[in-house]
Amino acid sequence: MKISLIISTYNRPDALRLCLLSAINQKMPPHEIIIGDDGSGAETRAVVDSIREISPVPVVHVWHEDNGFRLAMMRNKCVAAASGDYIIEVDGDVIMHPLFVKDHCDFAQEGFYLKGGRANLGPGLTDRMCADGRLRRIRYWTRGIESKRENSIHSRLIAGFLAPRYRKKRGRSLGCNMSFFKKDFIAINGYDEFFEGWGGEDGDFARRLTLYGLNKRHLKFAGLVWHLWHEDKYMYNKDENIRYSIRENCAVRCEKGVDQYL
Repeated sequence: MKISLIISTYNRPDALRLCLLSAINQKMPPHEIIIGDDGSGAETRAVVDSIREISPVPVVHVWHEDNGFRLAMMRNKCVAAASGDYIIEVDGDVIMHPLFVKDHCDFAQEGFYLKGGRANLGPGLTDRMCADGRLRRIRYWTRGIESKRENSIHSRLIAGFLAPRYRKKRGRSLGCNMSFFKKDFIAINGYDEFFEGWGGEDGDFARRLTLYGLNKRHLKFAGLVWHLWHEDKYMYNKDENIRYSIRENCAVRCEKGVDQYL
């Protein structure tokens, strides 16, 4: 498969640098890295340009004007720009395990989408890493992990056993660590651009994938990311978005989606 790794970001260049360093240091690199930029400034562009110079794979910067939190729209634009037939999505404030891309690729299967987990770093470790600007190896016992420490354990053997069994019907699907075939994304018209502001777009997306006939596989102990700490900002429209995401009459294909950009 040809793999496109999509990284979403907004005005957090120090975190994005660490995320991109983890992307270009994958044991099995993606075929391309697409940065979905929801209107960041010049500092983010400078980080992208610096990583592009050392990246072993093409780095594409997809940007649109800052007009509020429009993550659903940006993800649609990125998938439309992707040349890969398999898409891996992360947020720009995570650090990927060196086998992250390989895990998603190896567990990919027709009729499924994959949902990975994350361990959350605390503010102290996050600040030190962002200030340093260099990757450091994070393990289960690393000081400064704030929550979900068990998600720092990598075991392909256990992951392979759990993937068809673990949380098949439970657990939210988060766009910060998800993968799927591009053709399935297009079949449901991608993310619903009703969602502006924080929350709901990834749950709605996963719900429509399920209605389309796909099953979820949860990557436990594989496909690992560490989430850099941040304050909860830009959470406007949260309640309205959540209400819409659990609506009763949910069509498989959204009206306003990726087809605008294909």
